[in-house]
Amino acid sequence: MPPAMARALEAGLPHPLGATARDGGVNFAVFSAHARRIELCLFDAEGREELARHPLPARSDWIWHGFLPDAGPGLVYGLRAHGPYEPEAGHRFNAHKLLLDPYARETVGRFRWGDEHHGTTLDHPEGDRALDTRDNAQAMLKARVAAPLPPAAPGPRRALADSVLYELHVKGFTRRLEALPPALRGTYAGLAHPAAIAHLLRLGVTTLSLLPVHLRLNEPRLEGLGLSNYWGYNSLAFFCPDPRFSTTPDDPTATRHEFRAMVEALHAAGLEVLIDVVYNHTAEGDERGATLSLRGLDNASYYRLLPDDRSRYENASGCGNTVDVSQPRVAQLVLDSLRYWAAEMGVDGFRFDLAPILGRGRAGFDPQAGFFATLLQDPVLAGRKLIAEPWGPGPGGYQLGRFPSPWAEWNDRFRDGLRLFWLSRGIGRGEFARRLAASSDLLHHGARAPSASVNFVAAHDGFTLADLVSYGHRHNLANGENNRDGHHANFSSNCGIEGPTTDAAVREQRARLRRALLATTLLAQGTPMLMAGDELGRTQGGNNNAYCQDNETSWLDWSAADAALRDYTAALVALRRELAVLRRDRWLTDAVRADGRRDVEWLRPQGGTMTVEDWHDDGRHAFAQLLTPSEGDVRAVLLVFNAEPQPVRFVLPEGRWERLLDSADGDARASALDGPELEAGAQSVLMLRRLL
Repeated sequence: MPPAMARALEAGLPHPLGATARDGGVNFAVFSAHARRIELCLFDAEGREELARHPLPARSDWIWHGFLPDAGPGLVYGLRAHGPYEPEAGHRFNAHKLLLDPYARETVGRFRWGDEHHGTTLDHPEGDRALDTRDNAQAMLKARVAAPLPPAAPGPRRALADSVLYELHVKGFTRRLEALPPALRGTYAGLAHPAAIAHLLRLGVTTLSLLPVHLRLNEPRLEGLGLSNYWGYNSLAFFCPDPRFSTTPDDPTATRHEFRAMVEALHAAGLEVLIDVVYNHTAEGDERGATLSLRGLDNASYYRLLPDDRSRYENASGCGNTVDVSQPRVAQLVLDSLRYWAAEMGVDGFRFDLAPILGRGRAGFDPQAGFFATLLQDPVLAGRKLIAEPWGPGPGGYQLGRFPSPWAEWNDRFRDGLRLFWLSRGIGRGEFARRLAASSDLLHHGARAPSASVNFVAAHDGFTLADLVSYGHRHNLANGENNRDGHHANFSSNCGIEGPTTDAAVREQRARLRRALLATTLLAQGTPMLMAGDELGRTQGGNNNAYCQDNETSWLDWSAADAALRDYTAALVALRRELAVLRRDRWLTDAVRADGRRDVEWLRPQGGTMTVEDWHDDGRHAFAQLLTPSEGDVRAVLLVFNAEPQPVRFVLPEGRWERLLDSADGDARASALDGPELEAGAQSVLMLRRLL
């Protein structure tokens, strides 16, 4: 045993939390309000042999702490917490279980599921309080003390109104990209490679939104089926980059450096990096789940428990447990994690999974919750992009429009409105117009701006764009849940034939609808978001919940890319970048301005302004939006929308016009128009600009 490991710990300091190399040793600090003793367990470099145990000798304000002299980065350790095992009181301490430090930056070993991870013997009812005395150390991940990284250089810091988001999965985007060296496919380094960046720059997107990159575990059920949690929404370690995406998965230090190098390479190309974070639940599951970290350290503090039965968990996440960020030290864990990813790893912002849980108090969701207030005043996090998924499965979980400024929100009303308007004409022009105007009916309050509406028609959760117009219902049998999982209300259309077809008319209609949906997403007011591969025609074979498909179902098939659709999408992004009137971050108004113009006018196909009767005529689905800039380029822009299955003639407003886009055939070349009318093709979007 190395001499340092045999020495008793000194008192050390209660801050910062986690393991910190300092002053010729390592300081350890762990929060637990209800533990009676916390032990530090030291292991060999591979994490196989436990070499020593030391109780943390001091406690300050429920922080247990100690200092180990003559130690430093590379030290491998775990924790054991002693305390009451009283599930009915919310306590699940079990010192037979080795626990991962919640602040671990690096981990050692490979996790292996087994019954020994459970705090209670599984063949006894909960009321028997049968403590499982098996030791889980051999199958458990261990933490490794990490050397701090120097502060990351700031990224491009682009205004949200000028951003085009691009949601991607690190492995899914790079795994089949043949331009990458084989060793880099599916990795952080692969995403940083010039061949991957070249596609992003050609497309013109500004901001990558990465699916979860925190270290996660597979659910036991999935492993039993030979599947995995591919998306990554099952976090265990909030500070660790997932080694799945590393070129050196067994070297946690190299993995951290690879992630940061990826961010730096993307920044150098002018691209921002956001990460999807899952702080609403952990991989420990419900009361039948495993004791791996937070549950064993202080179950009653870290998780929301049912008030009438504290042996059970509030399941607002739908994943078995709910992290209680209303507790100050739990909120600190989340905020410390966010600061780490921003300051040391360099990320530019965050998309928060099931974000209403973060604002959940005893009386439900509160837009002024302490977590939000603390986050917004944090000097490290100030100016980072904050995007909420504003819904969740629990009671009161749907909170679209209620997040405080400067949060942005995924707008599912935009998603569903587009699908219904274009694919079934299932909504009227009034509802569609509200979505085009950045959903001002939902978001125009307080200090919020139109950019708060993150507009998308497809995301990781649901059909791809190609499948949206190819399948009438989900095809999820491969997920092992008898096709019961995934959304049932997709508002999709198979255009008359389910799945792939050689029918030329059906294929042409599907292509036409894809172009119309993309044009609406990228030309509407608000912040557009694309899902990686939609610009290439990617399909998942009708699987609308491919969370467990780490295979060709989910990986982008670059060999089958639709080059014409890619170029069309890039042209749309370029038009958005060129025309400031599409990116204005002030709410549109139809009031007459001082210059005698209006921000927006809504026009009938036969000419003239839409009337109340027009808005309530649900049998017609063609109209136009006239946008007039208030400064800079004074040329007005006209967006023409025709969701009808046949062409519609439009009378143009006064003046001479040039056509910039026609989604009917994907033409994005400027051409002057002759005459006061034009014909909008079936199911098409046109963009015109007034000539001087």
